[in-house]
Amino acid sequence: MSDPVVRVLGIRHHGPGSARAVLATLTQWQPDRVLIEGPPEADALVGFAADPDLVPPVALLAYRQDDPAASAFWPLAVFSPEWQAMSWAARRGVPVAFMDLPAAMLLARDRPDPAAESAGTGDRDDGTAGPDEESVPTADEPTGAAPTVRTDPIALLARAAGYDDPERWWEDVIESRRTVAGADGPFEAVTEAMTAVRADRPETDEVTLRREAHMRKVLRAQLKTGPQRVAVVCGAWHAPALAGTLPGKAPTATADAALLRGRPTAKVTLTWVPWTHSRLVAASGYGAGIDSPGWYRHLFVTAEHPLERWMTLTAGVLRRRDLPTSTAHVIEAVRLARTLAHLRDRPEPGLSEVIDATRAVLCEGSELAVDFVLRDAVVGEELGRVPDAAPTVPLDADLRATARALRLKFDAVAREVTLDLRAATDLRKSHLWWRLGILGVDWADPAEVAGTGTFKEAWTLAWRPELAVRLIEASVWGTTIPAAAARRLVDRATTLAACTAAIADCITADLPAAMTDLLDRLDRLAAGTADVSALLEALPALVRAQRYGTVRGSDTAAVATVAQAVLIRISAGLPAALGGLGPDAAREIRQPLERTHEVVPLLPEGPARDGWYRALAQAGERHDLPALLAGRIVRLLMDAGLMPRPEAADRLHAALSGGPTAAEKAEWAEGFTAGGALLLIHDDALLAVLDRWVRSLTDEEFLQVLPLLRRGFGTFAPAERGNLLLAARSLSGSGGAPTHGPGVDLSRAGPVLATARRLLGTS
Repeated sequence: MSDPVVRVLGIRHHGPGSARAVLATLTQWQPDRVLIEGPPEADALVGFAADPDLVPPVALLAYRQDDPAASAFWPLAVFSPEWQAMSWAARRGVPVAFMDLPAAMLLARDRPDPAAESAGTGDRDDGTAGPDEESVPTADEPTGAAPTVRTDPIALLARAAGYDDPERWWEDVIESRRTVAGADGPFEAVTEAMTAVRADRPETDEVTLRREAHMRKVLRAQLKTGPQRVAVVCGAWHAPALAGTLPGKAPTATADAALLRGRPTAKVTLTWVPWTHSRLVAASGYGAGIDSPGWYRHLFVTAEHPLERWMTLTAGVLRRRDLPTSTAHVIEAVRLARTLAHLRDRPEPGLSEVIDATRAVLCEGSELAVDFVLRDAVVGEELGRVPDAAPTVPLDADLRATARALRLKFDAVAREVTLDLRAATDLRKSHLWWRLGILGVDWADPAEVAGTGTFKEAWTLAWRPELAVRLIEASVWGTTIPAAAARRLVDRATTLAACTAAIADCITADLPAAMTDLLDRLDRLAAGTADVSALLEALPALVRAQRYGTVRGSDTAAVATVAQAVLIRISAGLPAALGGLGPDAAREIRQPLERTHEVVPLLPEGPARDGWYRALAQAGERHDLPALLAGRIVRLLMDAGLMPRPEAADRLHAALSGGPTAAEKAEWAEGFTAGGALLLIHDDALLAVLDRWVRSLTDEEFLQVLPLLRRGFGTFAPAERGNLLLAARSLSGSGGAPTHGPGVDLSRAGPVLATARRLLGTS
């Protein structure tokens, strides 16, 4: 038997030219073994590449079993050479093995490993990195060590070829090639070029050397199993290390084993997950990313007239945006792109020529239109698909089954959905999205609803690949979405406010299994706290939850009972809690007090509601009550119909009379007038009391209280301030200009009126 033949196919990750060359070489040479750069634990997943339901872009996801947040991705698009090699072998039954460092080793570290990044989520390892790209220090390097500078071989080769743009050179010689010459295609030349670069600038990064050692280890092991023709698909930078063309003595198996010995490992799980074109973009933070996945996909899948078909596709993008684009525009854009390529000495129009022609002809110079093309065509947004048979956590399987039952599609393009909660299917969708939100899987985000009805919900849906990791992380809470969300709610209810928020989410997400535990915990937390401010913060969410639950058809009787019990505790301690507060503490507790007062009418009539109003009245009688709260409580009682307006006017007059300082009077007035100017506009008695007090202030007092008054009156709407000024002018009873006695110099009132206008915001 003859010795096996090994051909190393050095590629660029996500390169259509490389993918085309790999596919042509495999088809022509027909190897009986294919080795691919990637995690060896994924060998068991290769068979899915022949499944028609595994549609790229997809990614291999590896995560630690004891810490799912520690994960790594290996994304693959239809134009990725690794995908083409894998799917070619899977369709023909040719054995495939991955040969990079194991995911168990990559994810064993406490922090991300550069190897994991370059393998799937980090820097490019195929010689296409940007100039002077730095690698992250490895775990073996001192924390303060200088980072290793990565050589950019493509920049060196492009410079030698007379190009000032490395990306343009690579696109001209590799990505834009429509034909593949020779059995080895461009790979022999790529290996030779990389050998020359690495001879001049040897690789010193320890992680890269360790990865290459493991690749050689796998290659040796595979050769012992008896294949005759072995194709190795790896990043171009690694090609010389695997082809044995590096200068000097080739590393031995013993040396490679020593380099790998003693590395920590972890238990990991791998699976397939959907990916998107936008996550292949370098700008998304993906180190091996590209700028134009939509354009690269088009180059790979379009066999004939790629330029003409691309311009037609671009015209469709613009037409969907209601931008007029004719067939004549498309023809002229194609001609201009070819002319630009000729002027720039390029064999075929590249993306730069295509974009320049699109900008000039199809977009007529509009950068906004160009942005539409870049986003919708050059990048595109395509979401891959994974078969149901692929291994996954039970929580993910439950989500897929629920989505199928509700006829929901996982789509990367954001879209708006409005639900009618009176419809059973829409209500189930709402429950699903609320439950996922509890688990941190924000597939759907709540949006504003037009109108005032409470039976509608609006959502914005967009699936993102990283949500697959969040599902895995959330699987610690349960095997189904409802069970996991219920356990997560109970776990997070550690404080009174958190518990009431959890109860609100429990109702909106329809999780009755968690309600009993949450109510018991709320009862214990409420009984164990004497902090009235904490109870005030907690009650509004609880009351609104029981009210919203009735709209959704949930049984909220138990919630209403607990809410009334909390209100009774608040009422018992409210007068003492408000007495003696300083100005800052009074201002801090004012809003919780107001929010609680707003929701009290939503509770059933009974002792709890009556006790709240009695507590407010008792607090208002305290002599040590802060002026801000004293004025606010009078207004709340008056608005609730529990204090007649004449009595409120007397309280206002007493508060603004002699005794307290001008600042305290201003705070009382601020608390009383908060909430709108309609009361003062339509009640001359109250406005007259306030007007007399302002006119009685000395110059020094007026300057002292002016900021406080502006804070109170500044909350009024412009129309309210205007009407308030008109009401103040008519206080004389005539409704016209104020009368004045003889000898009064009205010109001296000018500054006063100007100040009043500024105060009221009408100047």
